[in-house]
Amino acid sequence: MDHYKFTKDIPVAGRWDVIVAGGGPAGICAAISAAREGVRVVLVERYGILGGNMVIGHVAPLMGMVGKGTMRDEILKILGVPDNDMIGETGLAHDIEKAKIALANFVAAEKNLDVLLQTPVVDVVMEGSKITGLVVSTKEGLRVIYGNNVVDASGDGDVAFFTGNPVEMGRKSDGLMQPVTLEFTITDVDEERAIACIGDVDNVQLNGERFLDFTARCAKQGLLPEVMAAVRLHRTTKPGERQINTTQRNGVNALDPAQLFPAEVDLRNQMKALVEFLQKYVPGYEKCRIKNSCTTLGVRETRRVIGEYILNTEDMVAGRRFEDAVVHNAEFIIDIHNPAGAGQAEEVIQYVKPYDIPWRCLVPVKTDNLILSGRCISGTHRAHASYRITVICFAVGQAAGVAAAVCVKEGCSPRQAPVKKIQEALKARGADLFY
Repeated sequence: MDHYKFTKDIPVAGRWDVIVAGGGPAGICAAISAAREGVRVVLVERYGILGGNMVIGHVAPLMGMVGKGTMRDEILKILGVPDNDMIGETGLAHDIEKAKIALANFVAAEKNLDVLLQTPVVDVVMEGSKITGLVVSTKEGLRVIYGNNVVDASGDGDVAFFTGNPVEMGRKSDGLMQPVTLEFTITDVDEERAIACIGDVDNVQLNGERFLDFTARCAKQGLLPEVMAAVRLHRTTKPGERQINTTQRNGVNALDPAQLFPAEVDLRNQMKALVEFLQKYVPGYEKCRIKNSCTTLGVRETRRVIGEYILNTEDMVAGRRFEDAVVHNAEFIIDIHNPAGAGQAEEVIQYVKPYDIPWRCLVPVKTDNLILSGRCISGTHRAHASYRITVICFAVGQAAGVAAAVCVKEGCSPRQAPVKKIQEALKARGADLFY
């Protein structure tokens, strides 16, 4: 790759105690949690709206479970989603338009929290191994924002990557990552006759045949694109709607902008093909139509940052506990959407016991003053397929934000953080961390 040497004075936009990069599920929880601890926080988001894939990616329902008392409980309440222990299994999708308003108000209510929208992070400011600030892009040009501690909730681990921290991508055998998707909502569904299907673990029947076996058969017969063999139809909070998580494009590296547009075109065409299939072959869907769809590519997997501990599937299957736990009773199947084919191959679905996520998974091995959050925390390809889920990202974000504030108050880096004080602060906010 050719290089161009760039030298320019960049104005400083401000200084905060904590910078949170990314306004998705993990970033919102990190920013609010840090602000509630009394430190000054800035939340930096590359899009013009908060919520990340919960809103712009149409990722609904809010899947997964964590221990009681985390910010999951608050968010389900403000979104009007029933709060019960089955929410991760029933797959009820939240109202995305309501979420846009509710999440904005949720963040705006915090007095110690500033928000910079349409402000992507493009580089970092370093002093040795210490990260002191971020370089962001604005309509007025590049700006520098300084902070004592930075939370990387970018999803893609951008900040950690810019600092030179080691990362991994994809599965070990071939580097392939889970496919990208465009999710969308359909309306005018006849609830008296229409089925719902939450995913590959669902055995709902259609005319005496398992629905997912029916769609797989139709894909083989050419009635559906082959990659859409698994058709997932989630109920929403509104009767007559379904949230659809089915479109799929394999072999996409979502960090490469040249690959994004071809994926977008393909997936938009898949949406049209799926609606036509439902109208023709599935009872209750004869008059269905697209109500709305996501405005950005749904990305399941990119960078996983190497931390002081790498969470693995053995931890999850055993329901392992850790003394430095900052998330307790995380639970979701190891949910790998086939990187080289359709659906979720039976052999890669693995059930877990409620497991802990230790603080060390949030601490990158190389960079000081940086805390990981969301799907970029330290874990294997297979483990990532469980903890990447929205509800677990809420809890990881909350832990990251509380920890960042504790580090500011203690005058220490995350690597030297007093874990017991982080845990005490989380428990003081109501989070259940231990039996």
